[in-house]
Amino acid sequence: QISIKDQIKKLVDLQKIDAEIYNVNTGLTEKPALIEELKGKFAASKAHLNQLEEKFKGIQLKRKELELEMKAREDAIAKSNIQLTQLKTNKEYQTKLNEIASIKADQSIIEEKILLSYDEADAVQAEIGKEKAALGAEEKQYLARKKEIEDDIKLMEDRVKVLESQRKQQLPGVDRVLLNRYEKVLAHKDGLGIAPINDNSCGGCHMNVPPQTINAIKMHDQLIECEICQRIMYLEDDL
Repeated sequence: QISIKDQIKKLVDLQKIDAEIYNVNTGLTEKPALIEELKGKFAASKAHLNQLEEKFKGIQLKRKELELEMKAREDAIAKSNIQLTQLKTNKEYQTKLNEIASIKADQSIIEEKILLSYDEADAVQAEIGKEKAALGAEEKQYLARKKEIEDDIKLMEDRVKVLESQRKQQLPGVDRVLLNRYEKVLAHKDGLGIAPINDNSCGGCHMNVPPQTINAIKMHDQLIECEICQRIMYLEDDL
């Protein structure tokens, strides 16, 4: 039968592998969030460009409406000019002239709005040009960073496979009951199932370990757990 001391040595070797598996897997769980963050930032930039393009379309649409209003005023003036020749009294004539003047005043306001819309469209179009150039550069950075993270994920997944293979090779020499006990703690204690004692403290939770407990560990006749975190404890210098 393998001694407790030798079993602890095997668990310590296993712990080195398990600690790396835990760290790599922890890193893996963070990677998708990094990709989503990149996607979110790029999507926000694209959304801003879309807003500018919609604004540009809105300006063009409004200008067309103004141009239709201008055409309606021109038609109204032409019609009024014809009507002028058919009027019989000075009062009717003057009223019609006032009507035409009012329409022309409206025309002037509409024309000013049309001219302003051209200036506004030019400004937005220039902004769209800058945004497209910036977005092109941002897309390259986004895709490069995304690929970098995806490559990291592949390397990390491959590393986990290697570590799990190494772990399987370690298992046959470990007592099944002790292994189950170790793995139960491992699963709930951030990938650390067995911890060294450092400066009379548990290497897992850093709580003080009484001298009598340290003496019990040195006897190697049973596995000693930390009373606080339940991790199996050992003395590195004693192995």
